[in-house]
Amino acid sequence: VQLQAFGGGLVQAGGSLRLSCAASGRTAIIGVLGWFRQAPRKGYEFVAAISAGGGPTYYADSVKERFTASRDNAKNLMYLQMNSLKPEDTATYYCAAKRESTIVTDLRYDYWGQGTQVTVSS
Repeated sequence: VQLQAFGGGLVQAGGSLRLSCAASGRTAIIGVLGWFRQAPRKGYEFVAAISAGGGPTYYADSVKERFTASRDNAKNLMYLQMNSLKPEDTATYYCAAKRESTIVTDLRYDYWGQGTQVTVSS
């Protein structure tokens, strides 16, 4: 499985961005999809995860009510709609996939994509 995140950019505080993650390869084995981010000089931080069927989602408290994760299994795409962005959301965002169907918020994902940079100016 290969993952590629894209859609990052520079946005002013209060603005919106939509990240996408394209999956290829043995996509049929993908269960949960997740988003993580890494700010400069910080470790990876869980952002959101969505179950295999696109149903239950789980969000970090820091993004709840502002970010929305979704997926289109027919197109092998996952999205992260980010609204009301804050400077502290500045980070490199990564998408990840795991074979199992249990949502986890740690780094126990089997596949990782290259990140896309999101910069929020104040």
